[in-house]
Amino acid sequence: MPVLRRADAEIYFEEFGAGYPVLLFAPGGLRSRIEMWHAPQQGPARAWNDWTSKLAEHYRVIAMDQRNAGRSRAAIAADHGWHTYAADHLALMDDLGHRRFHTLGGCIGASFCLKLCEVAPERVSAAVLQNPIGLNPDAPTYFPDSHQAWGEEQRAARADLDAAALASFGRNMWDRDFVFSVSRDFVRRLGVPCLVLPGNDTPHPAVIGTELARLLRNKEVLDAWKGPDHLDVQCERVLQFLPPTRPRRRLRRRPAQSLPWQSRVRLWHRWDQGRISATRRRHSRLRARAAGRT
Repeated sequence: MPVLRRADAEIYFEEFGAGYPVLLFAPGGLRSRIEMWHAPQQGPARAWNDWTSKLAEHYRVIAMDQRNAGRSRAAIAADHGWHTYAADHLALMDDLGHRRFHTLGGCIGASFCLKLCEVAPERVSAAVLQNPIGLNPDAPTYFPDSHQAWGEEQRAARADLDAAALASFGRNMWDRDFVFSVSRDFVRRLGVPCLVLPGNDTPHPAVIGTELARLLRNKEVLDAWKGPDHLDVQCERVLQFLPPTRPRRRLRRRPAQSLPWQSRVRLWHRWDQGRISATRRRHSRLRARAAGRT
């Protein structure tokens, strides 16, 4: 089972396809997990494409269960918040060796994308913001109330969790406005190309999609995207938007330890001897040419 092991977490992930990397953040709020991309066997169809398969035809797709969702488990501390998730995301891409990558996030994933753009803008080459969440003026307590229900689920499964830490974590996540993870001022300054697919319901209010489209200076917008009738258009537009960038030189998956000084000396000696031999061969050729002219 592919798992990223961190000091306070085990993050489950899956990879699909080949090519330039795209990091996916699934819908589901704090229950964001890979299976939310897949079409359910029963019940209504998803309003979005399964990007683990659609994008895998063109890109290397990395999908993950967020901490404490699906098959991922992690600590919950009073100082945790959006930055904690961003640290997981960067740690995963470091471990896989991806220096730069696209992102696509649905629901809470749009706010994850924006936070990653704030924390490491040089790492993100493009972001698709699908169905972005945000503070709904008609339902301002929706996310705090949802957090309380999620916290009760967590404590029922893990009796060792601290109620005060859970509550503090919730305030760090939801005692904000706009898209919760970043400010309007940041979005105004953001230079990363973004494609906005606005929402139209309580957790994904239309006013948030409209405001993102107004504030972002390097953006495209697809309004009619949601639902089975729009899946083809949705897929075509996302593929048109994401640049077909080739991967840069990959990071080392696990940085090697420094070589002992004796090994470094031997390597330097070999390189120097090779350089001297090449110089001698060049001089021999020049002398041969000069002799041929006389």
